[in-house]
Amino acid sequence: MFETTAEVMCPHCGETILLFLDLSVESQSYIEDCSVCCQPMTVSYTAIDGELQEVSAEASS
Repeated sequence: MFETTAEVMCPHCGETILLFLDLSVESQSYIEDCSVCCQPMTVSYTAIDGELQEVSAEASS
């Protein structure tokens, strides 16, 4: 299993948080609570051959 970490900025509080990502899944989108302000955000990422290509975090309603 390919795992990595990525830093993203919370769309609610602006703090940088660390995410743990499973890169064996090439494309994924899921909801995760910010570890600082506890607000939900949608995390999306893509990976190719076990290498992270793109990661983003957007506000969830």
